[in-house]
Amino acid sequence: MQTLTAAVLAAFAGYAGAWYLGYVEGNFALLLFLATVVTGLYWLAERLYFLPARRIAAERLEVSAARRRSDLAAQGITHIDGDVAQARQRLLMQPWWLDWTAGLFPVILAVFVLRSFLFEPFKIPSGSMIPTLLVGDLILVNKFTYGVRLPVLNTKLTEGTAPQRGDVMVFRYPPQPNLDYIKRVVGVPGDEVSYMNKQLAVNGQPVPKTTVPDFFDEDAMRYFKQFEEVVGTKRYRILNDDNAPAFVSAAMNFPSKENCRYSVEGFVCKVPQGHYFMMGDNRDNSADSRVWGFVPDRNIVGRAFFVWMNFGSFKRIGAFE
Repeated sequence: MQTLTAAVLAAFAGYAGAWYLGYVEGNFALLLFLATVVTGLYWLAERLYFLPARRIAAERLEVSAARRRSDLAAQGITHIDGDVAQARQRLLMQPWWLDWTAGLFPVILAVFVLRSFLFEPFKIPSGSMIPTLLVGDLILVNKFTYGVRLPVLNTKLTEGTAPQRGDVMVFRYPPQPNLDYIKRVVGVPGDEVSYMNKQLAVNGQPVPKTTVPDFFDEDAMRYFKQFEEVVGTKRYRILNDDNAPAFVSAAMNFPSKENCRYSVEGFVCKVPQGHYFMMGDNRDNSADSRVWGFVPDRNIVGRAFFVWMNFGSFKRIGAFE
């Protein structure tokens, strides 16, 4: 078992190392699921076989030691070499290969349940959601609001609440589902979404948009025009770049693209049933549904709602809309 366990741990370490170095495209949900299953099997084996076997061996040692003491006492020998208690403790001790498997199972199981069904942490890698979310923000995503889903398969188990316009949502990137993206929901199934001359409208109604003080982007070292939009009960800020054109360039050939019309002023798209239209708050610096299309319901991961850490600015910690 030692050799087998060493091989299993080496396989996990090798996969993680290859992922870190960029040789393979990692899937953390799958890795965590496999780790839970493997350590769970070791935990069961420990409880049902290995621990009882060690206890039996310890009992046999005590019986043998008691018999030996009795035999020696009959011969008048009272001083006996060897510490039976210490030897018993060594027999009961969990070997290293169970420490690193069965011993870790409760922790891995807790992380698996928490991450799969309750809350999942993410790190913001790009500036597409500035000013709402900055590069380096560590956020929490609610995994049950939109319905509980099976890990890895992402099959929905409960209905939950449907995503609402204005929600910040994490989802599997449609062209490459092993990647997670984060954008804002601007269109739900059946909506007609337009973005003409940088004015968002839903079902023919312009989204209220007011000018607020310019936003200073510390990474780009420049100011951007900032506006506040109101969608339903959601109030959030967006950025626009005067130097960026209104038209969409390099739109992909995505499913249901026939629902969209593109022009030099922008676009108009009818959202298919079971799909959502997503846009970044950094409107002129975001590759979103304008480029790669609609997000199907099966790709939803959860609703982002809280910045729990940003090591560059602790003031970033808190809830957001």
